[in-house]
Amino acid sequence: MPEEKIIPALVTGGQANAGPPLGPALAPMGLNVMAIVSEINEKTKEYTGMRVPIKIIVDVENKTFSVTVGIPTSSALLAKESGIKKGSGTPKTENVANLTMAQLVKIANVKIEQSYATNIKSTVKELIGSCLSMGITIEDKGPREILKEIDNGKWDKSL
Repeated sequence: MPEEKIIPALVTGGQANAGPPLGPALAPMGLNVMAIVSEINEKTKEYTGMRVPIKIIVDVENKTFSVTVGIPTSSALLAKESGIKKGSGTPKTENVANLTMAQLVKIANVKIEQSYATNIKSTVKELIGSCLSMGITIEDKGPREILKEIDNGKWDKSL
């Protein structure tokens, strides 16, 4: 059975390079680090600028590799979708962005695979919790108000 080594890393989407953490982890195995970096950048380009978890699976004997890409954090996806660099430092008093329900559903469809939620409605509710802590409103309303509306069935057709 071939020996596999899994190297987890957190890279900036589309901007991985041969420096740390990748170069020092891969070079001792005799792998073409630039080929791996190119593949990582190709597979993460849709998450440009976001921190993305990846795994490099290396077959040590054959010097072959594969790259799997995870999903960025909820806060990174929310920030990108709302066009902000980061959330509010004081989310109770300062809102920094506003999202539509359609935008939340779009993010929920990306996140549902790695969520504990079993449906889009629950995943949207998880994202609304992140909006609350980031100072992001939804449909020009506070996250708690939107949660109540979801619980009362107002958004059932959108979810």
